Amino acid sequence: MIFSRLDIHRRNRGERTLVTLAGDIGPATTTLLRAAVEQCLLDGVTVIDIDLTTVGSCDARGLDVLLSAAQRAGRVHARLRLHHPCAQITRLLDATGSTSLLPTVPASPMPPAASDDLMSARRPEQPVLKDGIRLRRLTRWQAEDMRADIADLAAESVAGTTGERYYNRGDFLHRLSITARRPGFALLVAETTVLVGCAFGFPMGAEGSGSRGSDGTLQEIIQRLTSRTRFVVLTQVVAHPHVQHRDIARRLQQHLLTDLHSSLGITLLHPADRAGQAAFSSWGWHNIGEVVGLPGSVAPCVLTLSLEGQPSARR
Repeated sequence: MIFSRLDIHRRNRGERTLVTLAGDIGPATTTLLRAAVEQCLLDGVTVIDIDLTTVGSCDARGLDVLLSAAQRAGRVHARLRLHHPCAQITRLLDATGSTSLLPTVPASPMPPAASDDLMSARRPEQPVLKDGIRLRRLTRWQAEDMRADIADLAAESVAGTTGERYYNRGDFLHRLSITARRPGFALLVAETTVLVGCAFGFPMGAEGSGSRGSDGTLQEIIQRLTSRTRFVVLTQVVAHPHVQHRDIARRLQQHLLTDLHSSLGITLLHPADRAGQAAFSSWGWHNIGEVVGLPGSVAPCVLTLSLEGQPSARR
């Protein structure tokens, strides 16, 4: 895809910062890139990680900006590193003998993973780009890094609605943390220059999962209601309320189910959360009523989403 602009999103973590670029680095956009990197150095950042996953092209002038920025960073004892450079950038680095001056990192650093964590620890698939919105799957490590941003988006998505009373930041973060420890955990985010959507969940019915305790009860209920033993629990689907982003939730949930090789998703909502139920209904979910027998003081509503008969999410 050819971009007519360069979108720049910066996210800080202490003295480190991640600068995500989407578009083309060329004559019309190098000034923006130079200004973004210089501002990082002015702010005292010591490690600047530049994510080039969604950069379509970079000319010699763009490479010169990156090299100059790396040299300026070195003079103030900071580092600039490139992540996921495209083939064109790699060739430019090799042709100009600049590889050692501008180190590239093939994947985001991750802590060692246990054997049952391989699905989440592997390098995520390439992001999906459409209409200026990037969908990408995060590892557990990356999800932990972005948890505050995700919680902020969740709060923003219900602000000023009746659903606000059912949102608690601490509960949301706890739910994300618990879900992240599930086998097969998957989290997708939607980004423009900022975070605009998120969906996360885990599969049930796969070998060795969902057979004991509340999981077993939930699996039995869903099997009785849908005649399906394999499905994905979408713990949360969040989308920025702006009208331009109304299709983000649909795209996120479809891609998440496709990534987890399932055509059925289920979610549980408080029966009095009418705003939440209305949102899920607008995204194609079907409310099949309240269920009893699950942990908690309130019998939740079960909502289902079937991708059977719907157009494929991978376009």
